[in-house]
Amino acid sequence: MHAPVLVLKDSLKRESGSKVHHANIQASKAVADIIRTTLGPRSMLKMLLDAAGGIVVTNDGNAILRELDVAHPAAKSMIELSRTQDEEVGDGTTSVIVLAGEMLHVAEAFIDKNYHPTVICRAYNKALEDAIAVLDKIAMTIDVKDRATMLGLVKSCIGTKFTSQFGDLIADLAIDATTIVGVELGQGLREVDIKKYIKVEKVPGGQLEDSKVLKGVMINKDVVAPGKMRRKIVNPRIILLDSPLEYKKGENQTNAELLKEEDWSVLLKMEEEYIENLCAQILKFKPDLVITEKGLSDLACHYFSKAGVSAIRRLRKTDNNRIAKASGAVIVNRPDELQESDVGTGAGLFEVRKIGDEFFAFIVDCKDPKACTILLRGASKDLLNEVERNLQDAMSVARNIIKNPKLVPGGGATELTVSAMLKQKSSSIEGIEKWPYEAAAIAFEAIPRTLAQNCGVNVIRTMTALQGKASYPYYHGNGENAWIGIDGNTGEITDMKERKIWDSYTVKAQAFKTAIEAACMLLRIDDIVSGIKKKQAPGAQGPSKPTIEQEGDADNENMIPE
Repeated sequence: MHAPVLVLKDSLKRESGSKVHHANIQASKAVADIIRTTLGPRSMLKMLLDAAGGIVVTNDGNAILRELDVAHPAAKSMIELSRTQDEEVGDGTTSVIVLAGEMLHVAEAFIDKNYHPTVICRAYNKALEDAIAVLDKIAMTIDVKDRATMLGLVKSCIGTKFTSQFGDLIADLAIDATTIVGVELGQGLREVDIKKYIKVEKVPGGQLEDSKVLKGVMINKDVVAPGKMRRKIVNPRIILLDSPLEYKKGENQTNAELLKEEDWSVLLKMEEEYIENLCAQILKFKPDLVITEKGLSDLACHYFSKAGVSAIRRLRKTDNNRIAKASGAVIVNRPDELQESDVGTGAGLFEVRKIGDEFFAFIVDCKDPKACTILLRGASKDLLNEVERNLQDAMSVARNIIKNPKLVPGGGATELTVSAMLKQKSSSIEGIEKWPYEAAAIAFEAIPRTLAQNCGVNVIRTMTALQGKASYPYYHGNGENAWIGIDGNTGEITDMKERKIWDSYTVKAQAFKTAIEAACMLLRIDDIVSGIKKKQAPGAQGPSKPTIEQEGDADNENMIPE
């Protein structure tokens, strides 16, 4: 025997082979189990305490996973999954995790039988292609202009959320907001930018029923001189500035030598004249409202209030953009470059209102706004946060439909149909790939099964009945039964078309793709080497001051001294 050769350093831990596969699958299943109970309308809520002692109460898959601090690398990539899903389509974050967990779970049996991971992955990818094909087949196109259909759709998507008890409220808000900011790109395409142009303002107090979509913008600001300036202007002419209306200060320290006493007053006079000029340039356009992102000096304030112009200062850039979109004004960087075309006349009303104990400026009743604010009212902070999260989901759903107006059945019906189709197809697949392919087909049933579990019905009976109904048409050649699924509230097996339980095609397709690709990626890992130290430049001193742990590297080995 030769002496053993040491390749890796002592401090490194290396796991390889099937041990890694099992660890990864275990970790992913653990993550999926956390999330599993939050799927469907009868879902449970999770309560998370963060480091500062704040509470998050939610059942949005992504919101939960975002708060979790996970040590295992495989579990981390599962969490990334729901993040991508949230960024891409905004809904279906829970289903993705459940699906990916299930895919890995069924793969475990094959790994035990010494299947090669790539074979499993190949079968999975084949299953994915076929699944998307089935989706295309059962999807139905809808008319975006038809309000009732849209309402039903958005409602079924947030039916699983906490706010479903308030009926159409959130769905209405979401559809209103997204139709306002939708921009026609031509060729029937519409672009909806939720992040930039829809602002959600949460104001505690009042009731949820008071929430509304404002045809315009609301900002948490008051006019500069509340006593002197008008707080209510009908059809205001609005000028938006990106420059300070105060005398330019020196960079850091500016020394000015004054020789004569009069020079001082000349200097002050120059400052005053500068500001007077600035204001005159603005006032010659007869605005009613001047809004700037930077400061506004007392003197400028005086000139404005003398001319009867209201002014608001130190506004956020994003808010300014929204006002520009809503009122049709152009943001001007230098007052000398103002033109008549830059003045916004689209708004119908400027008003400062007091809500609770804060003042809010409303610029509303715009003619053709391309930006809007959703004003949410509610009893408590936690409630409002949850409502806002649900609203985000609802708006993403509305956006997806506006972009791609195709629907698939909800309530686990899609997954069942896909599963039945794949099972039927698996008989025509040759070779060793047939079994993982069939397993992938079975994995799709995780979603209806979880739905049934969360309603508290007899899972086995429901699933058998469903499978019987779902696989029935293929032997009789009609696809009508594609819409049979579980009604998440009662656990009955019903026709999803009648119950108006739908899902957006984009969400489902994205969920399938993300889940299967992630499962393949995790299966392909066969080696985990941990404990790698950061390399130092030769001759560099070790870090002298204690380094502060970032969130990112808190999972390294150095946190836990062996």
